[in-house]
Amino acid sequence: MSSSKNNPKRVGPVIGVLLTLCALGLGLYVIYRVDQAPRTDDAYVYADTINVAPEVSGRIIELKAHDNQAVKQGDLLFRIDARPYQAVLSKAQASLIALDKEIMLTQRMVNAQTLAAKVAGATVEKARLAARQAGDTFARMEPLQGTSYLSADQIDQARTTMLSADAMLAGALLDQQRAEAAISGVEALIARKEIARAEIELAQLNLNYTDVVAPIDGIVIDLKTTVGQFAAAGHPVFTMVDTRNWYVIANFRETELEHIQPGQPVSLYVLGQPKTHFDGSVESIGFGVFPDDGGGEAGGLPRVPRSINWVRVAQRFPVKIKVRQPDPSIFRIGASAVAVLRDNSQVEHP
Repeated sequence: MSSSKNNPKRVGPVIGVLLTLCALGLGLYVIYRVDQAPRTDDAYVYADTINVAPEVSGRIIELKAHDNQAVKQGDLLFRIDARPYQAVLSKAQASLIALDKEIMLTQRMVNAQTLAAKVAGATVEKARLAARQAGDTFARMEPLQGTSYLSADQIDQARTTMLSADAMLAGALLDQQRAEAAISGVEALIARKEIARAEIELAQLNLNYTDVVAPIDGIVIDLKTTVGQFAAAGHPVFTMVDTRNWYVIANFRETELEHIQPGQPVSLYVLGQPKTHFDGSVESIGFGVFPDDGGGEAGGLPRVPRSINWVRVAQRFPVKIKVRQPDPSIFRIGASAVAVLRDNSQVEHP
């Protein structure tokens, strides 16, 4: 008589139930892991860029940079014709030299005018003493008028001397005022000298700007010009990729954002090298995207489209992930990537 263990009619259902339970458990585990550690292949490589624009306008006479070339900070990218700016600098320097000579000559003239004013002041003092003496003499002689001690002619002569001395004093005072008023100064010229120095500094700065150097370590892209092209100040000539930091912008469903936080470790893969693993960490989580299903306002009223989509699709929000130790030969802006967030317990707090 055979045992129940050898009965295939009983063993089959048991194995089926066990397999179903295992599949269900595995499915629940996978759902849990996906829920706790989201992943997405809706991601791309990103890096900051800089528009390289000259500070001054001019024709490009030398072009050192090449498209897709890696450059270091301070490397010469291109050179603008410096002759107009050198001429402006030379003119400003010559103006300063001429102004220095003008200040020197003016200072000599001021010294002479000051000396003349001092001489006029001495003349005034001399005339004042003479007028005082003549007045005192007339004051002593006037009471003796009509006596036998002094004649009328002597009295008239004393009066005339006094009046003449007063007139000379008045003239000396006018000469002193004129001499003092004629004294000019060099203050205005010294102020002009400061302006001239500022013009020289600006001209030197513009001359230095004719050499356009790399502001950062990076890669030259979108270079579409050559020697002879006129470059306008403030208008980009080409773009540079900042290779100091690389990022992956990963779009996650809004239902997954609660499981993502800044500092969370991420495993990254680039489609060009799918077997190469890179580490990263969440830097920030996007707080807004443009809605594709209408919205907005018209005339103060909300605009709602008539068509209704009965299938509710979760919106995706960008998560910015900073790459650690990126390989510059693999990472390119816009390259497709895959981001797999690791367990929240591994979050690195600053």
